[in-house]
Amino acid sequence: MVDGVYRQDSRRVLATLIRLLGDFDIAEEAMHEAFAAAVEQWPRDGTPANPRAWLVSTGRFKAIDAIRRRARFDASQTELADRLDAQATDTEPREPGEIEDDRLRLIFTCCHPALPADAQVALTLREVCGLTTEEIARAFLTAPPTLAQRIVRAKAKIRDAHIPYEVPSRVELPDRLDAVLHVVYLVFNEGYAASSGESLTRADLSGEAIRLGRLLVELLPEPEAMGLLALMLLHESRRAARTGPTGELILLDDQDRASWSRDQIAEGTALVERALASRRIGPYTLQAAISAPTAAATDWAQIVGLYDVLARADPSPVIELNRAVAVAMRDGPTAGLALIDAILGRGALADYHLAHSARAELCRRLGRTADARASYTRALDLARQEPQRRFLERRLRELLD
Repeated sequence: MVDGVYRQDSRRVLATLIRLLGDFDIAEEAMHEAFAAAVEQWPRDGTPANPRAWLVSTGRFKAIDAIRRRARFDASQTELADRLDAQATDTEPREPGEIEDDRLRLIFTCCHPALPADAQVALTLREVCGLTTEEIARAFLTAPPTLAQRIVRAKAKIRDAHIPYEVPSRVELPDRLDAVLHVVYLVFNEGYAASSGESLTRADLSGEAIRLGRLLVELLPEPEAMGLLALMLLHESRRAARTGPTGELILLDDQDRASWSRDQIAEGTALVERALASRRIGPYTLQAAISAPTAAATDWAQIVGLYDVLARADPSPVIELNRAVAVAMRDGPTAGLALIDAILGRGALADYHLAHSARAELCRRLGRTADARASYTRALDLARQEPQRRFLERRLRELLD
């Protein structure tokens, strides 16, 4: 019973304890103390009617007791213990409609703009998702001690800068929500297309990002939160088709669509429709609309139009590159290649292997073998992921045959 409650509710308990105790480390220690007490008491006394409330209350009191013990050696701890003891334990909203879910508070705290971007990602995966320091370090190819120090510094910044543990006001929410969604998007991207290594994808990371996305939509059903969740689900629906039996990369046009997840496509499509119906359409919703499959042949004219809107809403060289590929599908490889050459010509994406790979594909389709070979070689020099490298090597061999 305790194991089940830990798997389901431990992060929720931790989030509430952080709010009540005002310190990440004290709260985490208190949570573990509470679960240790549950292991001892619940089999003997029975499971409480509200296990989460019991764990929060037990953890809070154990933390205060620990602080009072330390107060014998540090007088400043007495004031802290008295303050915590005097605080109300009510976790219900103080005003009708006020957002009070502690998990949502925790997400916004971990993604506060005062923290560096890499610290936001690490802290969110550690405190909201419950991944270990070693798991996060392995996912992002960082040494565990380095990652641990990053998390320690982030917690110290929150404490020393008195970053509030709260959901932003409605006025602040749009800008702050963007930061949260960006962190979730970064986590998903690393899971969907790992930056390096033997595997094309990391199912654990994309799964955590989708779980965070579902939580955001549940707690804060803003259109862009729906759009991001839709985008992740639609991309994730194709995971099984993106690689072959030996891990080789399979391009979209060559994928077996029968292996796509129909459930994820249906859920993602419904979320896109809800987000579009709101008339508050942002970049994630537009990307999800572009990614949504259709029963008929792909309408490349519509996709180029969506990319035109996306480029105005969220301009970036990567979006320009994706639009160029769509233009190539609509108007032919010559039109797409001209756009990609313009992007590379001004220095943008010079070190982005996918830009050179896309250029190589269009040159290959045009019969410009020497240009294709040069671009494939450049892409291969930049690629760090083994399935992508094997794909590029295979393309180079085909050009030499």
